[in-house]
Parts: sequence; C-alpha cells; structure tokens
Amino acid sequence: MRLFVLGTEGQVARSLREASTRSRITLGFGFRPDVDLLHPESIANAIRCFRPDVVINPAAYTAVDKAEAEPQVAFAINRDGARAAAAAAHELNVPIIHLSTDYVFDGKKDSPYSEADAVNPQGVYGRSKLEGEEAVATANPRHVILRTSWVYAPFGQNFVRTMLRIGAERDHVRVVNDQMGCPTYALDLATAILEIAQKMQEWRQDFVGVTHIAGTEAMTWYEFACHIFEWSKQRGGPSPIVEPILTSAYPTAAVRPANSRLSTDRLKNVFGIDLPPTNTSLAHCLDRLFAERGN
Repeated sequence: MRLFVLGTEGQVARSLREASTRSRITLGFGFRPDVDLLHPESIANAIRCFRPDVVINPAAYTAVDKAEAEPQVAFAINRDGARAAAAAAHELNVPIIHLSTDYVFDGKKDSPYSEADAVNPQGVYGRSKLEGEEAVATANPRHVILRTSWVYAPFGQNFVRTMLRIGAERDHVRVVNDQMGCPTYALDLATAILEIAQKMQEWRQDFVGVTHIAGTEAMTWYEFACHIFEWSKQRGGPSPIVEPILTSAYPTAAVRPANSRLSTDRLKNVFGIDLPPTNTSLAHCLDRLFAERGN
C-alpha cells in the first residue's frame, strides 16, 4: 500500500514514519521547499508523481496565537492547501485522510463533543481549520476528516516537552486548570491513521465525514502536568510543585476552548478502533524522552 503524507517534521508525520516500519506500507512525503501548502500547484505535482492509494494530510499552520496576526497565512495553509491536496487526490480517484482540531468548537458544552455538535470556532486557527474541513469535503467525496486534540510526542513542540523543560528550570510551575481536553499521543494517532488507511482499501460510504480521534482520558492542563511530573519523578526527572491557575491569569492572543473533550464513539463504531489508555501512552512517551536524555 502506498500512502502520501503532506509534511515530514510535524509530530504526526514523524510518528507515521515510525509506525509504518511495522507494516507493509510505503510512505511518500511532501515537504518544503519542493512541496509547500502555500503553493497548491506543488502539492498536485507531488501527489501525481507518487501515485498513492491514500493521501494523508496532517500538515497545518498550528501557531494558535500567531494566527491572530497572520490570518492570511493560516487560511492559505489550513484551507487552500488542504483543498489542493484533496483535489489532487480526487483527480487520481483516491481518498484523503485530513487532520483537524478540537478548536472548531467554542468549548461551552459541558460534556464531550460529538461529530454532530454545532461548530463555532473562536479564533483564526479554529476558523481556518473548519474552512479546511469544508474545502476537503467539497473537493473530494471520499474524505475522512479526523479531529484530534492536545497532541504530544517525544519530539516536536508539545505540552509534555515544555513541562519537562520548565520543570527542570523552576521549583514551581503554574498551569491552567479550567480548560479540559483529551491528551493524544502522536504515535497512537499515527498507528490508528494507518489502520484507517488500510481499511479504506475496501471503501465504505459510512467512512465519509468527520470522526473524532483522541486520548481515552479527559483532564485539565493542570491535571495533565501533574501526571507528567509524577511519571517524571519516578524516572529521576524534574518534579516541581504544580499550582493550578485560571485561564484569566494566563492571557493569550487567541481564545482557547474551555472544553475540548471529544467523544470517540464513531471511531469505535465505524472503524473499530480504540486508542490505548492515556497512562500507558504517557509512560511510553516519557520512557523514550528519558532514554534519549541518558544516551
């Protein structure tokens, strides 16, 4: 099976490369400067040359706060680039898996969001990703849009690595405790994406549309930080005192949804997939991080 992945250095793209080594899958990667989401023609050319069975697009403009000052760039990548990838796949009569985000919701619901819930993004990033979903759906009838949240990995920029870095520098760490979501391990996400791609070889119409894919346990950023430092302490790493704070005490340019919990019932019912327990995934991530530090 041949899969073409947009991007190469992001957490999900790197995880897809790792996960693919355990299966009979050939991955092709489109990366700058040859393939640039800001230049749609480069996307189509690369996909046509590789001739994949499925296109996967985890690439995005993800600088949530910076997007408020750079809306043109955010929409060019997250909407227009996504449309180009979906259209190029459709030209070859192949489906696309497109990654999206919990930021399409306003976070005001008091329970996990399902795929049927109304969207209402509160910032440029969320709006650009929502318009990207719509563009993909319009450009390619055979689309699977995967909304995920709070992605972390042993590499790249993410909350786990940031906490360990700050925890090594400070005795006290202040973390927001009124935003709730589902931390999602990039390697679990990649493994699930590859499984979905393989299932898509025998196409079913119920695959089409949005599916939520996220970690199994909901928690606040503060609770997530406490878990990280608990595991870190067991491995001889930093374990500062973690202080809960309100979002209002940590102002940012972009509004974050207070509730990012995603229901994954459709993921189980349609694709037959459950992600591993959060503690198992976080332990695996930290084991890798500490092993790399020890080398």
